[in-house]
Amino acid sequence: MKQAQWIQKEKHSCTGRWRMSKKAAFIGLGVMGYPMAGFLAKAGYAVTVYNRTTSKAEAWVAEYGGAFAGTPREAAADADFVMTCVGNDDDLRSVVLGPDGAFAGMKAGALFVDHTTASAEVARELADVAGGNGIGFVDAPVSGGQAGAENGVLTVMCGGSDADFDRAKEPIDAYSRACMLMGGVGAGQLAKMVNQICIAGVVQGLSEGIHFAQKAGLDAEKVIEVISKGAAQSWQMENRYKTMIADEFDFGFAVDWMRKDLGICLDTAKGIGASLPNTALVDQYYSDVQAMGGGRMDTSSLIVRLRKLSEK
Repeated sequence: MKQAQWIQKEKHSCTGRWRMSKKAAFIGLGVMGYPMAGFLAKAGYAVTVYNRTTSKAEAWVAEYGGAFAGTPREAAADADFVMTCVGNDDDLRSVVLGPDGAFAGMKAGALFVDHTTASAEVARELADVAGGNGIGFVDAPVSGGQAGAENGVLTVMCGGSDADFDRAKEPIDAYSRACMLMGGVGAGQLAKMVNQICIAGVVQGLSEGIHFAQKAGLDAEKVIEVISKGAAQSWQMENRYKTMIADEFDFGFAVDWMRKDLGICLDTAKGIGASLPNTALVDQYYSDVQAMGGGRMDTSSLIVRLRKLSEK
């Protein structure tokens, strides 16, 4: 079995040699996890990483120091904090449960913080297992996209006990600008669902607005520049309107991942009796974008569908 490989980077302060005192593991080095783990290392944590593609873990160690491990269990061994940021419920179970999973390597009293956007059900399921092993648990999905992760300014919605949340805030602060406890285990995931529901509607509205402006013969950039100073303003408008007008869609969260998230929202809505007609409609529109080959385009690509429809 491949052993963790460690590269120690010395740090110094005005009082002499600075020593890393807290150990963290970060599992999942995608476009979000890679920079998030980097901010943990910069904050002074001794970080061991795990990624299914070992070359990504090796690249991370070359950039930030620390260590990489061959299994989640090895990465989590002796860590005070274990963070995960993977794709979905099944991906999360695969790196947490089983003989090579993170829980198998975690010591009693350690804290598990999951940044995956997943279901509230899997959060509660894993929290039960963690509790049986004397491990704290916080579900902590993030918002802010790749840019937020790279700049260390994510928004984090947490679910768990007050005590576990208080412990989690310290490492989370390394890569966030806002972190709030929403309730018990699973509440973080439910809050992230609200976030995705709101984004879906906003992006569709922005797409229709830009499309309408162009069809009406207006200068779409000028229109958005002026209305963005009023009640129509949104993060999506400020950050995506220029690339949408330019037909550029490689700037953030992919359609495939948004559909995964909206599927979780819609499934959860059925279970709690919530009505999400607009979300269901936008989810279908994203399905149309996928059918057009746009699964890896960012979520602002909803406008591509409108342009295609107008050609008929």
